[in-house]
Amino acid sequence: MSGTARLSRVTVYSLLFVLLLASRPFTVLADDHLAAIKSSGVLAWGGDAEGGGPYSYPDPEHPEKIIGFEVELADALATRLGLKAKMVQNQWDQLIPALDRGSFDIILNGLERTPENQQHIAMSVPYFVYAQQIVTRKDTAGLDTVEKLKGKTVGALSGSASLKLLENTVGIDVKNYPGNVETLRDLKAGRIEAVVLDLPMAQFYAAPEPDLKFAGDSFAPGYYAVGVRKEDANLLASVNQALIEFTRDGTYERIYRKYNVWDGRQASLKDFKADAVVQKKAISTLREWPKYLPLLLKGATTTIKISVLAMALAVVAGLVLVLVRMYAIAPLRWLAQAYVEIIRGTPLLIQLFLIYYGLPEIGIKLNAFFAGILGLGLNYAANESENYRAGIQAIPRGQTEAAQALGMSQWQCLRHIILPQALKLVIPPVTNDFIAMFKDSSIVSVITMVELTKVYGMLAMSTYDYIGLGLMTAGIYFALSYPASLFANYLERKWSYDRR
Repeated sequence: MSGTARLSRVTVYSLLFVLLLASRPFTVLADDHLAAIKSSGVLAWGGDAEGGGPYSYPDPEHPEKIIGFEVELADALATRLGLKAKMVQNQWDQLIPALDRGSFDIILNGLERTPENQQHIAMSVPYFVYAQQIVTRKDTAGLDTVEKLKGKTVGALSGSASLKLLENTVGIDVKNYPGNVETLRDLKAGRIEAVVLDLPMAQFYAAPEPDLKFAGDSFAPGYYAVGVRKEDANLLASVNQALIEFTRDGTYERIYRKYNVWDGRQASLKDFKADAVVQKKAISTLREWPKYLPLLLKGATTTIKISVLAMALAVVAGLVLVLVRMYAIAPLRWLAQAYVEIIRGTPLLIQLFLIYYGLPEIGIKLNAFFAGILGLGLNYAANESENYRAGIQAIPRGQTEAAQALGMSQWQCLRHIILPQALKLVIPPVTNDFIAMFKDSSIVSVITMVELTKVYGMLAMSTYDYIGLGLMTAGIYFALSYPASLFANYLERKWSYDRR
């Protein structure tokens, strides 16, 4: 046998051995994950305590402590398994991807036992029966059924059964929110006409509000269940056994009555019969790009509008700021400097919340589109003013003195001598900021704007193809940013002093 043949055979055997080794750990880890959890002594459960009442939320008396009926349920579950419960904070609508990544062992946070969720993870027997509830303002009449919501603007929590129910009802203008608190704020501000949310959240957040009311009876009951990875069969079996025991020994009723969420529906937990879940074929958005690309491009259109208008505001406001800071009287100079330092020293997210949710409390109500433009524009104006200031200070002082010696006023000197040169110098940093704004505009999704990144997130949550959609989204962002960079290079070459 030749040396080449022997080498080929060794290579084939080596690859087979590596593949064998690679396949074994997955099975071992899957089978032994419960053993690994028991070895660590900790059951890590994923939840979101931000706006998470009555499930899991900071104790008003002791904010460092997280309480809620699911917190106590997690403690009871861990104790039954001989473990200690540990909550891992995670954004609610990203709990399933985080579970797949191994960020925690189980999901226990109002996760609906729906066929869509069961396509991606395994789910336990239910531990709570919920229902949907319509909430409106006190002075609103007639919106007490889903059919009557047609033609209205209605809010719902991102990734929730409420959102899916509304999206499947033709004729409703649905607004997608990252949290339930935000939906009720917009409802009180008059930006939307109703909210549909799970009954426990409605009882916790909406019922105490004097300006809001429950419209009609609760409807569309469903189940909350614990989520585990599909390969964790032993863990799922142990969780199911513990939850079944809780229906018999009164654990559920004791915990739920403490948090005022016990009702007649919970008695049906003991009679639960699981429906068969038909597994659907995995979706490849790259192969089916004609279906998904137009939706992404529609989101990109919103991104372009917001970015262009916000940058126009930033360019003009930044120029005003720098002129006031450098040439106005002392009090105005101090105010301009304070604005720049405060805006640059605080997060854009907080500024957007103040503009969108804070201003209505003093009678100024902006829609999400204009609030996004105003927030981004005023934030970037502080950066642009610093770019202009650097450009102005780069012009030799002798030019100003020469202009004044020729009889020019300060304004004439600025207009004809200083600013034309300074604006040419600041083209690169201003262009960089414009390109950055295409990406930063994604943050306006927190105030319900559906731009490119938000569309990507919603589609990824429904298809679980983060890679394919991510590649298409990244390609669109590049297609938006690269022409701006080429245009900036063109302006630099055209306006440069030395064209060699």
